[in-house]
Amino acid sequence: MSDPHRTLAIDFGTSNSAAAVLMGGKAFRVPLEAGNDTLPTAVFFPTGGAMRIGTQAGEALIAGTEGRYMRALKSVLGTSLFHETRLIGGKRRTLADIVTAFLTEVKTRAEDMTRMTFSTAVSGRPVHFHSNDPERDARAQDDLAACYRAAGFEHLRFVYEPEAAALAAGKGEGLGLVVDIGGGTSDFSVFREGPEGAEILSSNGIRLGGTDFDQSISLTHVMPLLGHGSQLTRDMGAGRLPMPKALYVDLATWAKIPFLYSPETRRTIKDYRKHAVEPVLIERLATVIDEELGHDLAFAVERGKIAANGPHGAGRVAMGLVEPGLAAEITRATMDAALADQTATLTQAIRETLDLATVKPADISRVVLVGGSSLMSLVEGAAHSVCPAATLERSEAFTAVVDGLALAIDRRIGTPV
Repeated sequence: MSDPHRTLAIDFGTSNSAAAVLMGGKAFRVPLEAGNDTLPTAVFFPTGGAMRIGTQAGEALIAGTEGRYMRALKSVLGTSLFHETRLIGGKRRTLADIVTAFLTEVKTRAEDMTRMTFSTAVSGRPVHFHSNDPERDARAQDDLAACYRAAGFEHLRFVYEPEAAALAAGKGEGLGLVVDIGGGTSDFSVFREGPEGAEILSSNGIRLGGTDFDQSISLTHVMPLLGHGSQLTRDMGAGRLPMPKALYVDLATWAKIPFLYSPETRRTIKDYRKHAVEPVLIERLATVIDEELGHDLAFAVERGKIAANGPHGAGRVAMGLVEPGLAAEITRATMDAALADQTATLTQAIRETLDLATVKPADISRVVLVGGSSLMSLVEGAAHSVCPAATLERSEAFTAVVDGLALAIDRRIGTPV
């Protein structure tokens, strides 16, 4: 059992992070930014300056400050990319170094705000960092644990994120199901109320989240305007070749965008220019890389997704930085079509979670939706399709997990590492 007076609960998320402490048996969130319970999990390394995190990192990007912006670092845990050394902010660094620096800043800010010293962390983790890959999944936890220790935490315990959310869900009748859709993973727990709070019957998870939704929307709506799906002429012989997909997939992937601004990418685009059937599309692609607009596009996709998910069911992905007046229209229907495979995967994962708990859909009386991406209508639709008789409850989308992690501080749940 952790010492609650020296333990910090941390929800290190793909898109947002949060911290909380336990006081008098209740969770109290630590405002890591002035007036905010959450902190964007983003960093910016200005050329020749100190690292900025959270909202300040995004502001530096929007202001056009010269430097390197990075987001969705959690999705790289467990991969070789996490330990590759690259020149970032004028210094050779690994992504492990950057995550450590981020967690160090979280610890420092929490200690400054609470006037406490934290030697122990209770951290959330997805049920699976990587689907169907136990070796990489274990490596991801080891990567994150090493970053926590390097950030100054002597003791660490991991708690599955949906189980933490179940602790924060409050009392209810019958069985409950947590559906936690984050930026990089989707996690689920079936629970019932026990004498010490939520009793977990099963937990399940898949590597699918909001950044994957963004990627699919980008590939279907935005990347075609940059040449994705177009054709190349052959150097020799008749006929045409399809445009290679790899560069577009990376450009639509939050964590990989910073690594595209390289001489190799520019050489590749130069070759595409020579053979493009529609050269104007490749000129746009070149502009994105030359002017380092990848994150601007990613934010525009995110805004378009939110608009299409809203009451009007339509929006647009503004691409005026690439070419004046350029935009990709998006509607609820086109978005749902782009995300059809993810919706089916999400629905199947919910069913599997119920099977693991050996309960039937009709046994679930309440579904608790958690995580920023749970605000997508397709998530509510998937939950309702599996458990049509259950009451849908929207918990604190961005803070339910950290609230539950704080409540877990004095409980014997989770895995010490």
